[in-house]
Amino acid sequence: MVVRPTLVIDRASPVPLYFQVASQLERAIESGELPPGARMDNEIALAEELGLSRPTMRQAIQYLVDKGLLVRRRGVGTHVARARVRRDVGLTSLFDDLSESGQAPTTEILSYAMLAVTGPVAEALEVPEGTEALALGRLRRAGGEPLAIMHNYVRPLAQAELTEQRLREHGLYELLRAAGVTLAAAQQSIGARRATTAEARLLDETRGAPVLTVRRTTFDDQGGVVEYGDHVYRASRYSFEVALTSR
Repeated sequence: MVVRPTLVIDRASPVPLYFQVASQLERAIESGELPPGARMDNEIALAEELGLSRPTMRQAIQYLVDKGLLVRRRGVGTHVARARVRRDVGLTSLFDDLSESGQAPTTEILSYAMLAVTGPVAEALEVPEGTEALALGRLRRAGGEPLAIMHNYVRPLAQAELTEQRLREHGLYELLRAAGVTLAAAQQSIGARRATTAEARLLDETRGAPVLTVRRTTFDDQGGVVEYGDHVYRASRYSFEVALTSR
């Protein structure tokens, strides 16, 4: 269903026309007048209705796309984006954070195997090359929408608890803690890049869409490595929040 909020243009205002349109649409999104998933009218129709040029309307829409408030998809049109998942940086799992915020997480198992790790993975796990670890690939959804692709490598402790069925129903950290593993600390790096073709397909994004990357090594209370994770998140649906204090 196409939603058409009332837009008013003041040609005597010094505010650029595209920004007048974008600001009113942004307020309509924030107020709920334009709810998540609502389909916008096409740029040509909106431009004609407001007496604006198509480039002006395109600039207004692109401004909101760049802010993550609208999503453009070829052959589908322009829709209001779903609210982003905002997550504090802490030693918690995505599954637990989504559950606590009422986001209804679900998990699809992409891969599940014992592998001989090498290179950066062996280094992160602090094991000799060729050591076997449980390698997990999962697609995490929130509210039915794909949110993250997660690859984890778990050292051989409490792996009996990490069955495919349990991993579909629970978070990795929850299962490790239930098995008696104390998760005490982690080292984490956050970055950004463009999605590969395979990642874009799984995340329902366009090829080359921006994604956030997270690499985390988790330690137990004895200082031993428990697991190493290499995750990719949809930048349009996910962000990290960090509290800062002065020294």
